[in-house]
Amino acid sequence: MTIKRSKSETGFTLIEVMLAILILTVAVIGTSGYRYYAALDARRAAMRSASARIGLLLCESWRGTSDPNTFDPTDPNGFASELTITNSAGPAEPNGFTPLGSYTVVSDGATYYATMSWKDVSTGLRALNVVVAWAQREQGTASLNDADKLFKLTTYTPN
Repeated sequence: MTIKRSKSETGFTLIEVMLAILILTVAVIGTSGYRYYAALDARRAAMRSASARIGLLLCESWRGTSDPNTFDPTDPNGFASELTITNSAGPAEPNGFTPLGSYTVVSDGATYYATMSWKDVSTGLRALNVVVAWAQREQGTASLNDADKLFKLTTYTPN
């Protein structure tokens, strides 16, 4: 025996509609989560790259000076157009290194903290060390205590 439906009874049932809405909701939430974490990872990678560039810029500029003991990255004739560098607290220098100074570096609205130090490794050879710290988290980036990531760079120069 077959049952015939009239034209007014054809279409989707309420359960089918609710199931379709549920599937679309899960797909939209999954896509949103993917986009959020992709953007977050891209921002973290940009900050890591910027800290490496800042460390390399400071280290190589310091290495290129005639007297490494008098290098001052806060000099207005230095990086003023690209970076804002001021004296402040920075991450601790490695053991056995003599501190040159600690600085706050602002680049593209992000705040980094740098410490520069040096050590005479042997006669005629000096190690120049730069440690750059930054806060990867969004909230609470007001001081060095909020920094949770470090980048360390050491280069050598004759003294």
